[in-house]
Amino acid sequence: MTEPAAALPDDPAGAFCRDNHVALKGAGQGPLAGLTFAVKDVFHIAGHRTGFGNPDWLATHPPATETAAAVEALLAAGADMVGKTHTDELAYSLSGENIHYGTPLNPRAPDRVPGGSSCGSVSAVACGLVDFALGTDCGGSVRLPASYCGVLGMRPTHGRVSLDGAIPFAPSFDCAGWFARDAATFARVGAVLLGEDVASHAPARLLIADDTFALVEPSVRDALHGALTQLSERSARADRVTVAPDGLDTWMETFRVLQGAEIWTSHGGWIESARPRIGPAVRERLEIASRLDPQAIAEARHRREMVLARIDALLGEGDVLCLPTSPRIAPIKGTEQHALEVTYRYQAMSLLCTAGLGGLPQISLPLATLDGCPLGLSIVGRRGSDRMLLDLACTLMAITPDQGIL
Repeated sequence: MTEPAAALPDDPAGAFCRDNHVALKGAGQGPLAGLTFAVKDVFHIAGHRTGFGNPDWLATHPPATETAAAVEALLAAGADMVGKTHTDELAYSLSGENIHYGTPLNPRAPDRVPGGSSCGSVSAVACGLVDFALGTDCGGSVRLPASYCGVLGMRPTHGRVSLDGAIPFAPSFDCAGWFARDAATFARVGAVLLGEDVASHAPARLLIADDTFALVEPSVRDALHGALTQLSERSARADRVTVAPDGLDTWMETFRVLQGAEIWTSHGGWIESARPRIGPAVRERLEIASRLDPQAIAEARHRREMVLARIDALLGEGDVLCLPTSPRIAPIKGTEQHALEVTYRYQAMSLLCTAGLGGLPQISLPLATLDGCPLGLSIVGRRGSDRMLLDLACTLMAITPDQGIL
């Protein structure tokens, strides 16, 4: 590991951790030389403590003995790490509001949340404090903030980017992902983290997920219409499909149960022994996770196998699935908890759960706005098609404003 660089970065966005700040100089040469990046505070840095969005976690865990593999790869490629960024508490939220450390700025909508749980990372990128940032995505924690803040965000194929040296959350869903403001930087980071696809296929068919568009309000569909039209016109073939014949709400519930069970397995012991200070929304989710019935978990595992079979039947080689990233623009800061949970989180997870259950790569593209706020359109590919999806994202982002995309 390279020697640490000292100073806490200038942070008008409230994106960076202060209690466990660390910055590292990169190799100085390589494909990412000259770029700066930030790291979500779930990735370990050797000799430093990892905070996981909770001061009691920070206080009860020793300094890490290893640096996360993804961080090492970025440093070796020449990029400089500016600092660690805030995460929602125990990474168990999609809002970006942390009762202990505050809410990082969403510069495109300052009165609204940035989204989470990779809230500090997306804020640092959107505010121009770094060139790119590492986050993690389990239930949508890269994709949703990318939509809310108007940047590019990628969740790779499950397991494609190493999570060695990162705090586990729900391991069968957890992915390391990243944010960038521009397609060129986004692609440079992807080239380092992803490697090459095992099989190379050009995009062959666009699948428009009708049931996902039916889930969102007409104003959201209207806002995404121009981007969807441009994508359709640039596809050799476009078909309309139903992703979840048994209902996206059923898929979401399957995801919720399995995620909760894995989170409690990962961290229930610490929660029961340390009795940490946890905000009410996260505490409620943890209490639900702790009471999940083993039979319900077993049934959810069976349903997941059925979901995987459906996804494999739906997505062929070269197929690209298109859906809204989010059912809405970012909520106003301080939105009442019940509304935040039901109106925002529940519906968002109904859109986001497909890639999670299937282990699929997904990229949120900042291709639309609604009421002056960013709104993302997502493309999803088969497992292992990450580079194909990344190349398509760069092509779409190159479309000029007078063509109707940006």
